[in-house]
Amino acid sequence: MGVFPEITHHHADLGEVMLHYVTAGAGPPVVLLHGWPQTWWEWRHVIPALAEKYTVIAPDMRGLGDSSRPLAGYDKRTVADDIWRLVHEVLGYDTFFLVGHDWGGPTAYALAAAHPDAVRCLVILDVVIPGSGGDFSQGGQRWHHQFHMTQDLPEALIDGREDIYLAWFYRTFAFRPDAIGEDDLAEYLRTYTQPGAMRAGFSYYRAINRDAADNQETIARFKLAMPVLAIGGGVSYPHGRGRGSEPEESLRRVALDVRGEVFADCGHFIPEEAPDLLNQRLLAFFDEGSG
Repeated sequence: MGVFPEITHHHADLGEVMLHYVTAGAGPPVVLLHGWPQTWWEWRHVIPALAEKYTVIAPDMRGLGDSSRPLAGYDKRTVADDIWRLVHEVLGYDTFFLVGHDWGGPTAYALAAAHPDAVRCLVILDVVIPGSGGDFSQGGQRWHHQFHMTQDLPEALIDGREDIYLAWFYRTFAFRPDAIGEDDLAEYLRTYTQPGAMRAGFSYYRAINRDAADNQETIARFKLAMPVLAIGGGVSYPHGRGRGSEPEESLRRVALDVRGEVFADCGHFIPEEAPDLLNQRLLAFFDEGSG
């Protein structure tokens, strides 16, 4: 990209999927998992701050960004296993800090549940965990959940109109209208207009019922023991789509050591709308977890 020369791009061949990921910095590893409709690029304001103390690893999750687009495997246990194989088998880390936003949050939960001794601290941003109780789609206000779960129709309607469709989310789900600018939109569209990219993104939603069943099975067995920080955006309808205290409430149902915070003047896209405050909270939380 040429924006941050300290960021380097890599690919890892995991067999079924080829993951693109970026790295920066040196020190203990921090893994950042993006959401939809985004890529690793959503962490562009976070990576430089964390890289001063940590090795930052920001993958494009299966099917998204510059990673390959398998036809299957979008349940979050499988996506989480991609990340585990990248971080543990390819990069050689046994423990790491983990942050997930939007669909990166349920993926991070699945990863922490599968490898609880590996995740030193878990941070979940503006998302709830499917199957944990509560209303994932907020009584239908998040209408796109059902739309994206519908087979084939979203692809047919959105083909050639990705710019209109995705720009609506960046504009409407954010409280800060300048958080995702024209250059950022162009970067997201560069990947989401590639063949199979929208289908892969919708596949994350089409796996919701499987994710909920998987998570309910996990929750029935145990709750996460590592420290968890759950942050929600404070501005919701009609001027944003922040989930407020819902992330904390959800994580308290699946983890034992949870603290929560709501960022004022912030919608759904926390890493882009409030990066300075987020960086402060992440650095302080990781510092506690290093003790």
